Order: sequence, then C-alpha cells, then structure tokens
Amino acid sequence: MSDEQTPFLAVEDNRLIVDWGHGVQGEFAAVWLADNRAHDRHANGQRLIDIMDIPEDVRIQAAHLLGDTLRVEFADGVAAFERQLSWLRRTLGPITAERAELDRHPWLFGAQLDARRDFAWSTHAQFTTDAAIRGVWLRRLARDGIAFLTAVPGVEGEVVATCRLMGEVPHTNYGLLFDVRAVPSPENLAYTDLGLGLHTDNPYRDPVPGFQALHVLVAAPDGGDSLFADGLALAEHLRRTDAAAFSVLTQTPVPFHYRSADADLCSVKPIIELAVDGSVRAVHYNNRSIAPLRLGAAEAETFYVAYRRFARLLLEPKFQLRRRLAAGELVVFDNRRTLHGRTGFESLRHPRHLQGCYLTRDSVLSNAAQLP
Repeated sequence: MSDEQTPFLAVEDNRLIVDWGHGVQGEFAAVWLADNRAHDRHANGQRLIDIMDIPEDVRIQAAHLLGDTLRVEFADGVAAFERQLSWLRRTLGPITAERAELDRHPWLFGAQLDARRDFAWSTHAQFTTDAAIRGVWLRRLARDGIAFLTAVPGVEGEVVATCRLMGEVPHTNYGLLFDVRAVPSPENLAYTDLGLGLHTDNPYRDPVPGFQALHVLVAAPDGGDSLFADGLALAEHLRRTDAAAFSVLTQTPVPFHYRSADADLCSVKPIIELAVDGSVRAVHYNNRSIAPLRLGAAEAETFYVAYRRFARLLLEPKFQLRRRLAAGELVVFDNRRTLHGRTGFESLRHPRHLQGCYLTRDSVLSNAAQLP
C-alpha cells in the first residue's frame, strides 16, 4: 500500500470502519472512540475523564478525513474525536507490535542452540557505558528469556551493581544478593554441590521474582554446568501433544511453601499460568517447594499424571540449553519463563562460587522500552 492511498471510511451499526486497503481494516465502536479522544488526555498521557463521563448511548453522526487526521463527530453535543490515522492503525495489532519488550520468541529445542551464538551477549564494559547496546540487550532478554554478559569484574557484589543498570534489585529473605556455593547445613539445596533439576525460583513468593541474575566468581573446571529450558515453549509443546495434561496444569491450584529461620513464605498458583487471551503467561515449577496439595484422591491422581508428563519433558536433553559458565560471565533470565538447573560438582576438589540477585519484572521491561 502506498503512503498516498486514502483510506475508505464507513459508519455501520454505530461503528466506524476504516479500510486502509490490502486487507488492512479496522472496526471501532462509538464508545471506544469517545473514550480515546486526544483532548481527554493530560500532557503526561493519563486520561482525564471517567467512563461515566461518556454518554451510554453515544452515537456517531459523521466521519471524515482532514489530511492525515480522522475526525469523528458524535450526536447530542458529545465532543468530537480527532486522531492521526497512523495512531488509529497502531491500535489494530497486538500490543507486542508496538512494545518490542513484550514480544516473546519461544525456543523449544535448546540442545540445538548455542548460548554464545543464539542469544544476546555483551561485554560488561560495552553494556555499562553504551545505552544503545544496553537497550538492544534488554529487549533481546525480554524476547528470548535469557541473555549473557562477559568480562564482568570478578568482585563480590558486582552482580548487584551491574543489574541496577537493568532494573530494580529487590531485597528478599536471601538478602540483596545471595551466594551460590556449597556450605555446611544449607537452608536451600542450591547451597550444596548437588545437581539441580530444571526449575523456576521462589514460586512461594507473590509476586515471584521477575528476572534472576547469576555471576560466576569461581567456575568449577569439572561439573557445575548450567542448564536452561524455555518453559513457555515447553508448555505450548504440552498443549499440542497432551491437551488434557495441559488443562490440568493450568487449572489445579498448587501450594508452594518455603520455611527457614527467618522466613515463612507461601503462595498458591498453577504450574502453567495463562494470560487472559489463553496464551501461556508463566510457568511455576519447583518440585523442592511444592507443599501437600489439597485435592481429593481422584483429583490428585489426575494431577500427578499431568505433573509427571510435564516433568518428563524437563528431563529430555533435547530441550535443554547447556553451558558451563566461565568466571566473569553473568547470565540473566526470565524467572517466570526460563527454567534453570545445573549438573553436580565436587566442591571439595573444585570450589564453585556464583553470586545472584533478582530483578523486578516491570523495571526491566520499562528500561527495555525507554532505552534507545
């Protein structure tokens, strides 16, 4: 479609139809138009009117173009709608068409991918000094659910300093940051040298941490490989291959619980959480922190069949992205989407030390949207 083509306007059933040609057509209700008048917005973008300020039976009287501006006039003295056609056309597509940081690209077969080649990487120096590089990196993080930095200074606390350029780092019962290394009498299995199956962190928290960062201070030369999988892609794979199991995991309330000397946290959520449009919004999977389900015997049996079906997918190497992170590397991943785990290592022979922190989801996405 050329830029010079004039859209066709028609009013039918109190709705405005705008046809841009080449199959691009929008249909706009009178009440929607009245609720989106430009002059009803403050300079900061917030709406100045309430829905009750709009007549219940607002009616379209006429519509015409003034250059690139659409003017819609209403009956009974209701103020007219005036907006540029380009603004109106942008409202046709999903919000992800306008907000790159909300667009998600699933990746199912992680074993076929190379972390260094297929995901965002930046040196620490570039990331911290170049806002444009930082913006592209954050949008790739939001899109793919995982991104990496290299040559990060190997000093304790650097994970927090670096992540504060990405978003807000909240304080939790683990502190502002946490050390991932084998310790005596660990309060969490992460603080052992045991292998950990794929999981998401802190499903017992509400809200769950939006993103997690891990910075390698000391890498184990043997073992301790990091494992990642795209829970979004795995959940959709389950929907395609076993719709009944998928349905059970989206509808069954699962209690997650964590208790330590200084915290007692509990939250109830499904293993697969859906958005209002039916798409997968989040995955909450952590076998270590599932509390006893409050289900009858028949419901429990049905749930465990579905639970086992999903767990089996997580064990398949073809779905796992595997990388032995080197000292100075930092990985950030979407904790509502990207499951992570590790292989075991021998801490007495080869100490392994990572430091981690969490980031609030909205702050990361806000920076992704604002940076160049």
